[in-house]
Amino acid sequence: MPQIRPFRALRFAGESVGDLTDVVAPPYDVLSTDDRARLAARHPRNVVRLDAPVDEVGDEADDRYRRAARTLAAWRSDGTLHKDPRAAVYVYEQEYTVPGSDLARTQRGFFGRLRLEPLIAGSGVLPHERTLAAAREDRYRLLRATGVNTSPVVGLYEDESGRAAAILARLAAAKPTVDVCDEDGVRHRLWVVEADGPQADQVAELIAIAAAEPITIADGHHRYETALRYRDERRMSRSCEEDPAFDYLLMLFLETTAEPLTVLPTHRIVRSIGDAGVRALQARLPELFAVRPAGRAELLETFGGGMAVGGQGRFGLWTRAGGSLLQARRDAFEAVVIEGGPAVRGLDVVRLGAALDRLLEIDPAAVADGERVAYTKSVADAIAAVDEGWADADAAFLLEPTPVRSIVEVAREGDVMPQKSTYFYPKALTGLVINPHEW
Repeated sequence: MPQIRPFRALRFAGESVGDLTDVVAPPYDVLSTDDRARLAARHPRNVVRLDAPVDEVGDEADDRYRRAARTLAAWRSDGTLHKDPRAAVYVYEQEYTVPGSDLARTQRGFFGRLRLEPLIAGSGVLPHERTLAAAREDRYRLLRATGVNTSPVVGLYEDESGRAAAILARLAAAKPTVDVCDEDGVRHRLWVVEADGPQADQVAELIAIAAAEPITIADGHHRYETALRYRDERRMSRSCEEDPAFDYLLMLFLETTAEPLTVLPTHRIVRSIGDAGVRALQARLPELFAVRPAGRAELLETFGGGMAVGGQGRFGLWTRAGGSLLQARRDAFEAVVIEGGPAVRGLDVVRLGAALDRLLEIDPAAVADGERVAYTKSVADAIAAVDEGWADADAAFLLEPTPVRSIVEVAREGDVMPQKSTYFYPKALTGLVINPHEW
């Protein structure tokens, strides 16, 4: 079973940096180059200088990671960052509106340390996604240089009793330690709940509930695999140390049943098939789908309204000749060879991948490398890309979100999902809590 512990976080000191809104940031993997530059210019101590260091003129290999390490040491020395005096869990709340809708949601979880386990059968930690070597290497070099987790891995647990949600709501009724609003209008609040303080019993129960069953990684697979590599490297040089801090990593634990979690779909834009390819595609669609015409407005409402459940085999298609609603034909897909267990074979994104392979001869490798297929989370952008021929876009396939239950089931069956299958929203802010690999 998973092992979860409170920890002593590094946190920005308000008296040193002023408004915390100026020093926190989205996680590195959703930042564009312009985003990173804008955040760095906003405040000289913005956390992107630690979490997303960039090369500067004259840099040699790994200089940017060493610069991040020097910056971290300076900030700890001058009081920019302070380490909490006692171990705690950090209750975290996000209030947000589901993109493309008027639906308001509140998501609560808690930051803690998770003991690392290999991602193998029988593990207490289950992945659902493949990772990319370049991203793993980047995070490894940063972790090796700094010795801290700047961004959390997000893990999912289930508690059908509702007890964990009740504890989190009670802990979140107090005045928060941090209360900031990001550029997307998401409100982020944080409470420091000491493990040996007045709420010790609630902390212990919360941890016990979250650790009762295997944790499914929702977001941060690269960071998790990097932490495993780093742990193994450190063990070689400090093999006699008992229960070292580098055996753990920073995780945000979210419960999946009390409040719906938001997973945004990633739409597929097929490139360079030309008008002839589009006509051939449309002629073959009935092999796998029931097809009916649909206009732009219907597709925008159906796939961009933020209310779709997903998992029903429904897709939108937009070409310069117009739009269609597609419903996967169960009998047709049963005849298509798709590797994996029932959960992964039932995913919309997997069905679409099989359809692209059969109808357009775009195999999964070509989908993953981005040469034949581009991606966007915006229905409007997907349609506009086709209308304008952006990057040779000829057809846009619109998806509904993958249900959280399906993600958990795929992980439990030991399978993984294709790249660009899930996008959990909203992202946890980087810089609220930093996990140093020390006690």
